[in-house]
Amino acid sequence: MGLDDPRLAVFSPVDSTARVDVVVRRLADAIALELLADGEQLPSELELAARLGVSTVTLREALVSLRHLGLVETRRGRGGGSFVRTPKPADAGALPPGLSPQELRDFGDHYAAISGAAARLAAERSLAAELAPLRRTVKEMDAAGGAAELRRLDGRFHIEVAAASQSARLTREEIALQADAGLLLWLPYGPADGAAVARRHREIFAAIASGDGEAARTLAERHILEAVERMVELRLRD
Repeated sequence: MGLDDPRLAVFSPVDSTARVDVVVRRLADAIALELLADGEQLPSELELAARLGVSTVTLREALVSLRHLGLVETRRGRGGGSFVRTPKPADAGALPPGLSPQELRDFGDHYAAISGAAARLAAERSLAAELAPLRRTVKEMDAAGGAAELRRLDGRFHIEVAAASQSARLTREEIALQADAGLLLWLPYGPADGAAVARRHREIFAAIASGDGEAARTLAERHILEAVERMVELRLRD
């Protein structure tokens, strides 16, 4: 794995004071976003604990919680271990109750800051060869067959941008934001918006590929804030 691989952030050390729930959240987010593939075998308990910087006791408790959530399956015997079980994709629905327009805008400001910083650093730090995953995702977005596929590719694109920034902390934050609210950003969009969304991602990619950090930052922030403003309009019409 290179520095621009988002899986490096998944298996990087957690905070030294981390509790079991922090490890569970890290791995659950990675599974939900398909950074860890369905059926993939996790590293051994000793290796995974060492990579995450936690005790084996903490890791084992986390794996128990993940099994209860249906995200990990443990197999015994030769060839056994802990294996990923990807949950069925959730359907996008209405805005969750209780989120005020101000809370939505506050979320948007935070997300835009993360995405903008990641895009700027990706433009400034990435080599041409490291942008292949982003180029592939943009092409797949152009050919996407529906809203569900576009939602999946949108999440992958933003995580790949964060990984291209070569900041493990930004990548972890992007993964957490995608797991928490990636679907929310798509609620205001309909089938007719697919081409416009794909075009926006092409523009972000082009700015990153050309090394224009400020343009990449501006475009990434605008993409997030436009979606949030649409969510605010939905909330005000409720």
